[in-house]
Amino acid sequence: MHVAVAVLSVLALVVTGFAWRSIDSLRNNLATAGGLGLGGSADGAVDILMVGTDSRTDAHGNPLSQEELDSLRAGEEVASNTDTIVLIRVPNDGSSATAISIPRDSYVNVPGIGMSKINAAYGATKETERLKLVEDGATDKEAEEESTKAGREALIESVADLTGITVDHYAEVGLLGFVLLTNAVGGVDVCLNEPVDEDLSGAHFPAGKQTLKGADALSFVRQRHDLPRGDLDRIVRQQVFMASLVGKVLSAKTLSDPGKLNELSGAVQRSVVLDDDWDIIEFATQLQDLAGGKVQFETIPVADLNGMTDYGESIVEVKPKDVKKYVAGLVGEEPTESEDTTTSKTPDIDTSTVTVDVANASDVGGLANGVAEALNSLGYGQGEVGNYTGKSVNGTTVFAHSADDDSAKAVAAALGGLPTDTDATLPEGSVRVVLASDYQGPTSAESTSTTSSSSGSSETGLEPVSTGGTTPTPAPPGPPIDAGSSGPRCVN
Repeated sequence: MHVAVAVLSVLALVVTGFAWRSIDSLRNNLATAGGLGLGGSADGAVDILMVGTDSRTDAHGNPLSQEELDSLRAGEEVASNTDTIVLIRVPNDGSSATAISIPRDSYVNVPGIGMSKINAAYGATKETERLKLVEDGATDKEAEEESTKAGREALIESVADLTGITVDHYAEVGLLGFVLLTNAVGGVDVCLNEPVDEDLSGAHFPAGKQTLKGADALSFVRQRHDLPRGDLDRIVRQQVFMASLVGKVLSAKTLSDPGKLNELSGAVQRSVVLDDDWDIIEFATQLQDLAGGKVQFETIPVADLNGMTDYGESIVEVKPKDVKKYVAGLVGEEPTESEDTTTSKTPDIDTSTVTVDVANASDVGGLANGVAEALNSLGYGQGEVGNYTGKSVNGTTVFAHSADDDSAKAVAAALGGLPTDTDATLPEGSVRVVLASDYQGPTSAESTSTTSSSSGSSETGLEPVSTGGTTPTPAPPGPPIDAGSSGPRCVN
């Protein structure tokens, strides 16, 4: 349960008053990762994925000392989960930065895994790949390196799929990095509305303003139990902490202190991993005029804070289309055509002439029946409904005899914009829907009462399947937090 909010200080660090020689030295000694399939800032901005991991090693793979581990209050469990996920967008002119937080329990489609909490994309993929490599004869070192790369790629792709933003650069920091970076600036100022006494995170603080360092700072940003909105309140803590930290790094007291600058540089070199295509000097040139007030923090919209999977796992439910629309608004873009299909682009067909088979390839009981009911309410004829027995599928897909079948396109649109494919064994005019664990479209006739105008969507307006069975708890985004405030915002 780690939050590595200090990764954002890397941005502040490289844009400050470092001598060019010092920045060059920093670049040469940073740990790097290659081959991550990143973009190239072609959309007019640099999009950076910054993550915090539960790693018990430093950025170069060296184990932490027992004294360092004890100082982290992180327990003995070793994991590779990424419990802080922040997408930062910086226009190419370096005039501002928008940091968008993604709740760690957001339930999303992870490549190769299916529906999962997004914070498991890295760790679960890494472990699966590591075991496979070891079985194939790779050395432990080779397996560790290749599986770590696979985990990072899975997380990058998951974030891109959710937000609609291509990731250009990647930064990662472990537990120790948070403590080192916080201590290097002499602690970070925070403010609490109420006193805190929570043993699981080790958070024991009075109300009001205070300066936190080391493990206390880590406890402040890790706590999520006993908070009114759980993980969302924890994200708010992360954001006010990041804002305060960035302000501290950009302050004259830090920039004019050679000792602090050297300590910051050492902390970054030991704790931060960057992709190997990232030219820090060029990036520093872009951002050298960035002011604290131009760094803002936002959070993606959440559909249900208290979501639950069919097998009882607590999740944060998000709607990818809503997230894409929200992120596009933040970064000044319009959703792409594939993300904003208009009703006019949906084929105009007589639904009563189309028979749809629905096959369940997921582990969600009754899913095929629910989807068939939703289609029936729209006038589609019901074909065979039951469990799927064909070849394995990578995701939910609508099949038809030919690629230009308008009936399949209409069904795909009605179920939330699903992909289509061909199956030559199907008769002309018939459609088959194969449901996988990533399905988030409508599941019953009752859900079809919502109109497209109520959501602003060009789709049918049907609500996605509820994973919890309880009334959703929507969490609208709060006001943005910026790094130029005169003092820390008081939070829960």
